Amino acid sequence: MANINSYLTFNGNCSEAMTFYKGCLGGELIIQTVGDLQLPLTEPMPPCMEKCVVHSTLTNNTLILTASDMVPDAGLVKGNSVSLLLNCNSEQEARIFYASLSAGGHVTHPLEKTYWGALFGDLTDKFGIHWLINFENDY
Repeated sequence: MANINSYLTFNGNCSEAMTFYKGCLGGELIIQTVGDLQLPLTEPMPPCMEKCVVHSTLTNNTLILTASDMVPDAGLVKGNSVSLLLNCNSEQEARIFYASLSAGGHVTHPLEKTYWGALFGDLTDKFGIHWLINFENDY
């Protein structure tokens, strides 16, 4: 069955962001930089891009988060039309993820019990990524 995973694009700070997310969410992080590439590229990369991330993946039992520093020619535009939704397995997990992801960021809506029977909150992390934290427990 097909599935959908999040792919984030950063402008030179992908490694820092993905290391932060690993600290918040746990899991295994693999990072491949331009300097790590063994295959010849169709166009050589400037030396200043050697530390830029070509591809990174953070995985744990239920999460796959991928990212890079490969900004399109049009430039990087961060908007508010995409959010990352973390459906948590417990109230404790939701509170831990919320606290760690909001460190250095901006709390948009604090975690609270909702009328639809969930613990829910949202935030924008210090890298400008919008997260929705959710725990369905029929409060």
